Amino acid sequence: MIPKILYTKYHYITNQARKIVPCADVTIDPMSGILSSARVFSLRDKNTKMIKSTIAALAATPLLFSGAAFAGPYVNVEANGSYPDGSYSSGNIEFQIGYEGTTGNGVSWYVSGGPTVQHTETADEFGDVEIAAYLGGSKGITEKVSAYGEIYGATNDDDLDFSGKVGARYAF
Repeated sequence: MIPKILYTKYHYITNQARKIVPCADVTIDPMSGILSSARVFSLRDKNTKMIKSTIAALAATPLLFSGAAFAGPYVNVEANGSYPDGSYSSGNIEFQIGYEGTTGNGVSWYVSGGPTVQHTETADEFGDVEIAAYLGGSKGITEKVSAYGEIYGATNDDDLDFSGKVGARYAF
């Protein structure tokens, strides 16, 4: 006669000798319907959970080393358009790769550059691919007032065009 096996949470009990044996080497499937609350944890489930935990920990790691803002590389895609008198006349699309950070005395800065393509309504076509770059920064003067500035440069056929801006910001 084959002994009937009962399962508890941590052990299985045989009807034959009524011995409690550790569940380390169970070869019979506990999900066979004998005990409905029994669960099987496979190595695959553990690895999946461990990988997800590792990914979450790695994603949170930069937050341990940064203050309120995270400094580092970034990508920026931007579309600009000009609408004098309410109708479109020209625009451009920029793809920028940049880096931002903060100095020890609290000056936030950024630098970025990449290709840009111009578009004009008169010709209804895109121009040549040029290179554009930004260099900018800001500094808090008081708790509510900060100053900022930016320099923009772009190639234009064989020329190099520059523009810049400076300003102050008041936060309410």
